[in-house]
Amino acid sequence: MQQTIYLAGGCFWGIQGYFDLLKGVIDSKVGYANSKIQNPNYALVCTGQTGATETLELVFEENILSLDEILKRFFSIIDPFALNYQGNDFGTQYRSGIFVQDVTLLKKIQSFVDTLQKTLPQKIQTEVGLLENFYLAETYHQKYLAKNPKGYCHIDLSKALEEI
Repeated sequence: MQQTIYLAGGCFWGIQGYFDLLKGVIDSKVGYANSKIQNPNYALVCTGQTGATETLELVFEENILSLDEILKRFFSIIDPFALNYQGNDFGTQYRSGIFVQDVTLLKKIQSFVDTLQKTLPQKIQTEVGLLENFYLAETYHQKYLAKNPKGYCHIDLSKALEEI
C-alpha cells in the first residue's frame, strides 16, 4: 500500500538524499511544511517569519519499506534532542518534525515516538502532527545532492546502505 509521510530533519537535501537510496521509495520532493505564509520561497523561509520547516515529502510502498523502518532510520540520522537546528544548520526552518495527513498514521507515529522516548535520557524535540500545508521548494533544491554529490550535508548518506 502506498503511503505519504513528511519528514523534517534539518537541511532537506540530506533527508532526501538518504531516503532516495532506500528500496520502497516511490517518490520524494523537498519543500516547506506548515508555513504561516502561502507559497513561501527559500529566502523568506530563512528569515524565520514563515514558521515553515524544510521538509521531505516521501511517498513509499509500505509493503517494501515499513513505517517503523522509516521512523527508525529517520531517528538514526537526526538529533532528536536538537531544538531548531541539525548539524551546522541553525534556525527554526531546520527543526525536526514528522507530519502526515492521515489521523490513523499519526497515531502509529505518536505511539512509536512515545515508546522511543521511554528509552532516552532527554526529551525528544521532534514535532509530530498533522500536516497543515506543504509547498514545493525551488527546482534547484530538488534532488540537490544527486546533482551535486559534493554538496554540504550533515547526514552520512552511506548509512542508508546499512541494515537497521
